[in-house]
Amino acid sequence: MLFGALRTYSFRNLADGEINTRGRDVFLVGENGQGKSNFLEAVYFCSYGSSFRGVRDGDLIRNGEKSCSVSGTLSDSLCDSISVKIENSKKTVSMDGKKIADRKEILSVAPSIVFCHEDMEFIAGTPERRRWFFDQSLSLYDPVYLDELRRYRRVLKTRNTVIKDNQGYMIDSLDPQLVSYGLALMEKRRTAAAEFSRIFGPLYEEVAGISGISVRYAPSWKQENQEEALAALYEKRAGDLAFGTTLSGPHRDRYIFSCGGTEFAGKASTGQRRLLALLLRIAQAQRYSDMTGKNPVLLLDDVLLELDPEKRRRFLSVMPGYDQAFYTFLPEEPYERYRRDDTLVYYVNGGILKQSTTPP
Repeated sequence: MLFGALRTYSFRNLADGEINTRGRDVFLVGENGQGKSNFLEAVYFCSYGSSFRGVRDGDLIRNGEKSCSVSGTLSDSLCDSISVKIENSKKTVSMDGKKIADRKEILSVAPSIVFCHEDMEFIAGTPERRRWFFDQSLSLYDPVYLDELRRYRRVLKTRNTVIKDNQGYMIDSLDPQLVSYGLALMEKRRTAAAEFSRIFGPLYEEVAGISGISVRYAPSWKQENQEEALAALYEKRAGDLAFGTTLSGPHRDRYIFSCGGTEFAGKASTGQRRLLALLLRIAQAQRYSDMTGKNPVLLLDDVLLELDPEKRRRFLSVMPGYDQAFYTFLPEEPYERYRRDDTLVYYVNGGILKQSTTPP
């Protein structure tokens, strides 16, 4: 699957119009702040209907405008085109010109894996950010998991409201649902963490030369059956009521990066953490391909800039399978080394993309 063209309107600082992207590798070359990352964000917006930067929809609209849109033409996909539009604070997603009711419908259409600076949060950030990463990974190939996650969150939200309103008598009817959905999530998260370790450990050893790296799933609930989990939740109810929120459950799960059985991320150097984040994305892409038999689109935002030449070479040697990849480079980077005869190169300046065979 690949994007044959991408059309943007009032999206960030990008010039309105259509850009030909019909190539396996697309290089975006330019100084910082010119729109390279914004173009990757536009591709991601087509894939998920949201930004990988975690910003509000309104922040995607060019200053002074009231709406924006991104549309892409696709090859070898479930549909020929996909479009996402924001107007009057309302977002509309369309496939082949028909509006869809649920954004989850586009997850299998044009999935993309983004490599960016924000990925460091998965290593050095909060447990919530790590849960988000693994939830996204599971949702890409398991739509049932996404439904279970949504149901769990709805029951959790209701339970927290009941607790805050001091309506403890209603909790008994909610806890069986919370436990049922929660245990289903836990089972799949445990399997996902084990599979990530199987892929991730050898990757890190090959690129960084450090063996024994693994991803360990640490669930908030230690119980694995309905009856025991319900009993544990009941025991903690007094604490929940005292703090005004549900203190245990899958929304408190943790994922831990370990080396030889001890926590690794907190002791790792900045360079090691950066490499952890990059290889975590490679493992995500490989896991998606293993489960679906398809390759994602890769979006690589300045990922080679911070690697020394040897780690850069090793990183490129373990790149996952892909049908299309978009890279951003600064002009002084040796991007010509990675260019193939069919690589599309765009020089980006002030939101304008200009295709050229030689540097301007």
